[in-house]
Amino acid sequence: MTFKNKVVWITGASSGIGKGLVLALSKLECQLIISSRNETTLNQIKQACPNPDNVAVLPFDLADYDHMKPVVTQAIKHFGKIDLLINNGGISQRSLIIDTDISVDKKLMEVDYLGTVALSKALLPHFIKNNTGHYAVVTSLMGKFSSPYRSGYCGAKHALHGFFDALRMEHEKDNINVTLICPGFVNTNIAKNALIGDGSLQNSQDLATENGLSIAEFCDRMLQAIQKEKFEAYIGKKEILGVYLKRFFPKLLHRKVMKSQVR
Repeated sequence: MTFKNKVVWITGASSGIGKGLVLALSKLECQLIISSRNETTLNQIKQACPNPDNVAVLPFDLADYDHMKPVVTQAIKHFGKIDLLINNGGISQRSLIIDTDISVDKKLMEVDYLGTVALSKALLPHFIKNNTGHYAVVTSLMGKFSSPYRSGYCGAKHALHGFFDALRMEHEKDNINVTLICPGFVNTNIAKNALIGDGSLQNSQDLATENGLSIAEFCDRMLQAIQKEKFEAYIGKKEILGVYLKRFFPKLLHRKVMKSQVR
């Protein structure tokens, strides 16, 4: 696929990977719909794009998953269609299971899984009607294998793989593509904004995230994977080897993760 003359909708667009995608795609002759909860920041990002008239701001909360149909209707009105939905919005976690209140697990599932699924389902009739469409879903390497301190986050990301693999199978006949993007460590504020056991923010960076890929490099590789219509793409440094260790040597991966205890 090419991004030229396409309408691309990006969630989680006010920071990190989402913001990086907006700035990269704004140079590729496509029209953008950018979403998050923070309308003020979204408008600032819009004005930083080369052609702000090609960028529409649509704030909403992924946790409000019972009300996605009107959001989709509003999104389509901006440019008359949507070709690609990049499901990037979400939150992370840094807490042991024993210390994590069930309300935190619920929040992670509501935002990272149910919000993304509800938005994608609400958009699905539009894709079917047009006989074309593409979902790009930012999950995580934690959607392929797990790590301590991230139980609820891993659960939500694993669930996304199960849902979107099924969606791909059911709607291949409608020319609908699904690309699951699995980041490793990317130098964003995801760790600072991660929830701890009581639901408050961690408010501190971790070394692995700080030493991860730059946002620009990650976004470039992610957009290449979407263009190639890959089913899955693992994007990171040596941590992506965990996917293959999990598949072929699960006990070895277990030992390595336990030894590193990356928080």
